[in-house]
Amino acid sequence: MAMLNFIFRRLLTAIPTLLILSVFVFLLLKFLPGDPALVLAGEDRDPAVIASIRARYGLDQPLPIQYVTWLLGVLQGDFGISIRTKMPIGDMLVQRLPVTLQLSLQAMIIACVIGIPAGTIAAIRRGKATDVAVTTAGLAGLSIPSFWFGIILIMIFAVSLGWLPSGGYVSFWDSPLENLRYTLLPSIVLGTAAAAIIMRHTRNSMLSILKEDFVRTARAKGLKERIVIVRHALRNGLIPVVTTGALHLGELLSGAVLTEQVFGIPGFGKMIVDGVFSRDYAVVQAVILCSAAIFVLLSLIADILYVKLSPRLQA
Repeated sequence: MAMLNFIFRRLLTAIPTLLILSVFVFLLLKFLPGDPALVLAGEDRDPAVIASIRARYGLDQPLPIQYVTWLLGVLQGDFGISIRTKMPIGDMLVQRLPVTLQLSLQAMIIACVIGIPAGTIAAIRRGKATDVAVTTAGLAGLSIPSFWFGIILIMIFAVSLGWLPSGGYVSFWDSPLENLRYTLLPSIVLGTAAAAIIMRHTRNSMLSILKEDFVRTARAKGLKERIVIVRHALRNGLIPVVTTGALHLGELLSGAVLTEQVFGIPGFGKMIVDGVFSRDYAVVQAVILCSAAIFVLLSLIADILYVKLSPRLQA
């Protein structure tokens, strides 16, 4: 019951957050330069054609009516029709979301596999050469631009060695092995920066935990150092890392634009770039709102995991 109340309280916070965000997304995109009706009208730009386009897509209505109409449609799963592809935007989201989700999950797995052990080792070897090396590598991972790193990986593994494709995408359901080959390099690019962030948070958290009394007590009982680190220190040290990982996964979902462009991945990133260049505002709105909803959902999941790892936080 306590857990259900906890989740209910978090949902009460998430709903108005998404509502306010939807207003900002709608208004900000409306004030961007360019008119989608002019883009669709072609070079002649006949006033009658422009007026017909505005009426068809509801662009001739006042902004409050446009917003309410759009929001009511979204709540029913109807994000409108893309003015560029003439496809339902909801269908486009269903096609593109699994691609970006897979890429982000693979990147987060890589980040956790690298970042958590590296941060733990750096904390245990604080001030020594290992700590300096791990910290320096983490700083480098944060500093390297993703598009540049992606191009370097393409040059090495695709052009020079020929081990992996330089770009494109194959569905997991068509060929799991080919899917992995096409998504491995972009996952590494995204996972590198995330690994650096997780490493730093893990290191800082572990440095604090290793000074706690329960760790000293475990050592005083004669437990092996590996058991003290893994069973006692690491479990408590991962509490802040859980939130960091969940929130960064949300950032990966909404921020993989450059990486997807470099590798030609048909995910959310390419979808939003195409929408911006073609003034397809409904697509841009849908992608941003969907990304924000996923981000809020991941925050809720992080809060639940928080409570599972440390029940006292439930209060």
